[in-house]
Amino acid sequence: MTAPVRTHLARAESDPAGLPDDAYAELLTADGDDLEALCALADHLRREAVGDQLTFVANRNLDTPVAADPGRADPLVDEAWALGATEVCVQGPLPADAPTTAALDLVARITGRAPLHLHAFRPAEVADAAARLALSPREFLTAARDAGLGSVPGTAARILDDGIRAWLTGGTDIPAARWTELVTTAHEVGLRSTATMVYGHVETPAEQVAHLRALATIQDRTGGFTEFIPMPILPEALPTARRVADRGCGDPGVERQQSRIARTRSVRSSTRETRALYAVARLLLHGRIDHVQAAWPKLGAELTVAVLRGGADDAGGLLLDGALDPAAGAEAGRRLTLGDVERLAAALGRTPRQRTTVYGDASPERQAVLRELAAPR
Repeated sequence: MTAPVRTHLARAESDPAGLPDDAYAELLTADGDDLEALCALADHLRREAVGDQLTFVANRNLDTPVAADPGRADPLVDEAWALGATEVCVQGPLPADAPTTAALDLVARITGRAPLHLHAFRPAEVADAAARLALSPREFLTAARDAGLGSVPGTAARILDDGIRAWLTGGTDIPAARWTELVTTAHEVGLRSTATMVYGHVETPAEQVAHLRALATIQDRTGGFTEFIPMPILPEALPTARRVADRGCGDPGVERQQSRIARTRSVRSSTRETRALYAVARLLLHGRIDHVQAAWPKLGAELTVAVLRGGADDAGGLLLDGALDPAAGAEAGRRLTLGDVERLAAALGRTPRQRTTVYGDASPERQAVLRELAAPR
């Protein structure tokens, strides 16, 4: 083990969340024996924080245009309930021609059909729904909460750095400060949220640490985050040189952006980077955010196991597709079964636990429905 990493890990054993940012940035570059020692410490902290459980939630994802259409959404919500779900997650912008009250109508209709937890409206979608109703975001979130909204996705955080966000989306993302304001407002009106990061493109270790630090600051203020979910960027989400040339991306020049693209091709997220990031997140967020979710739809089976052995504790959602319209959600075709989770837990030496969105225990009735449907026929 190298001397700097040995020094950082020795200090982290007694104060995992108390290292200076440059130490966390150096730990993000760990490899070989250094990486194994970092992941071992993160796994120890995971056990200290949440024990030897592997949690998961039975949920269904719906794209917002689907959820806003009663003719499509109502039978899908009924089916999700029949399949044992406790949560419906809705993400994506409302259709441009949707009625002014579409967001609140969606909330009331879904939660009125079944006692499901509705997890909906990313920060940009909160701002859009509020503007349609001529309300402030706080007024909209309060009205949505009163109509039955349970929590909001803390997605589209990407990296909370305006230059990186502009590069990734051509300037279409809301500013990092606006994302922070909207998530904080949701917490202040009593709505919990996830916290996320999309990594593995052009951000540096120091920028990853700054993102984690921004999330920690929000959590210190509100306590509203339920879990942290790091997600590697997918190839189709990377900007192309033509997109950069067309949009400019808000940076000083196209040449600089094309240089970033060339760099991206050589620094795409690796197994090493992913393991180090999950482990450092466990350290920096220790005592703040107890749960770190393995983003299995984007990691694949082998890397999911690796991060669960190095700081992560939650398997996320089963993503129940159902038979009526399996393509109704953004991650259609990717799902876990109860058997998958049980086998994964056994391999890790942990006990599977079906949770709610906010990490309580799923009701015995919901657990029984899921187990009955998973039983051999």
